[in-house]
Amino acid sequence: MQLGLIGYYSDFVVYPIVILVLAAAGLTEAGAERAPGWIAIVVGCLVLWTLTEYVLHRFVLHHVPYIKDLHDRHHVEERSSVGTPTWLSLGVHALVAFLPVWLLSGFVAASAVSCGLMLGYLWYVSIHHMIHHWHPIHPSYLYTLKRRHAVHHHIDENANFGVTSVFWDRVFRTARL
Repeated sequence: MQLGLIGYYSDFVVYPIVILVLAAAGLTEAGAERAPGWIAIVVGCLVLWTLTEYVLHRFVLHHVPYIKDLHDRHHVEERSSVGTPTWLSLGVHALVAFLPVWLLSGFVAASAVSCGLMLGYLWYVSIHHMIHHWHPIHPSYLYTLKRRHAVHHHIDENANFGVTSVFWDRVFRTARL
């Protein structure tokens, strides 16, 4: 949906704060003995985010009515401040990941899962913003992602669903360079 500048940029302020607070609380409760396990969960969920990003982009943003219309608008107006409001993405995250894991496994696990997924989401929104608004140098990681994403926008919208990584596009044979 169309966001104002504060709404568009709020992810870049709110998510780091939430991640830091959850990490501090989760690691404090985990203690030194369980900290390595907490960190392993964060890393695992950060990797899981890459698959989540791919699945959401391929199947939700390109096929679910209303959401597809909003995403189609993004394909046309690439530089406009179209996105998901922070309150909505945090709310979905809380309902889909944090609360269920907390109820099933406790706060330490929920904080780790949430930190990993939210770090992945923050990385995604950051990369997505940069590839639409920056001019990266050749041949950098960011330039490669920008080129891949441009193919998705302008040549084949059925390819290159991964914004931060090509891995899942290769696995599911949707990579096009």
